[in-house]
Amino acid sequence: MSNNTKKLAGKVAVVTGASKGIGAAIAVSLAAEGTAVVVNYASSKAGADKVVAAITGAGGKAIAVQGDVSKQTDINRLFSETKNAFGHVDILVNNAGVYEFGPLENVTEEHFHKQFNLNVLGLLLTTKEAVKHFTSAGGSIVNISSVVGINPAPNASVYSGTKGAVDAITKSLAKELGPKKIRVNSLNPGMIETEGLHTAGFLGTDFHKQIIAQTPLGRIGQPVDIAKVAVFLASDDSGWVTGETLLVSGGNL
Repeated sequence: MSNNTKKLAGKVAVVTGASKGIGAAIAVSLAAEGTAVVVNYASSKAGADKVVAAITGAGGKAIAVQGDVSKQTDINRLFSETKNAFGHVDILVNNAGVYEFGPLENVTEEHFHKQFNLNVLGLLLTTKEAVKHFTSAGGSIVNISSVVGINPAPNASVYSGTKGAVDAITKSLAKELGPKKIRVNSLNPGMIETEGLHTAGFLGTDFHKQIIAQTPLGRIGQPVDIAKVAVFLASDDSGWVTGETLLVSGGNL
């Protein structure tokens, strides 16, 4: 495919939390459509370098930039390095996030702040900084939310709360940033087979089987299932779509 037929040729994207899982798949898929990608990571330099190598090995452009996006100083550095490398931003994918499940009696200040500081405040501060680097042509912001933003789960009151907040922020910012030609949408995955899911020991459990049984398409999702939709939301194919909360869960509501 020649570069000028790629739907995101010449665009620049920042993908947070892109060293593995959904973020990594989104970074690779955006790059395959011609985007120069900033692969942000908090701790896994090896993972981020692997994603960059996959992109550059396929003829794409990418750099890895460390940064904990719950911290303003790290966010500032992320975008200064982005500007130094690529000049501006067209696409922001707010993918960095954390989840901890537990019943109400286990909720603590630390449990609350750990999730809200990254999933909500971090998303807001990252978006605030990114917008300074968008051009007058506008662009697209894709917030990776969750099915629990729409259909909250038991024993996940705080995590569900963060994603409900993300969905509300998405709609608010879509209205606020629309005059700048910046679209803001929320992509809400169901259960996705990621490294984190393997680490958590979900696969093969009764919960895993229950999710499959509840999913009309008969499986759990793969990172690429989400990446394809992220590319759609980042591109002009969704140019008349903003403020939306798009459930990507194989029909499992």
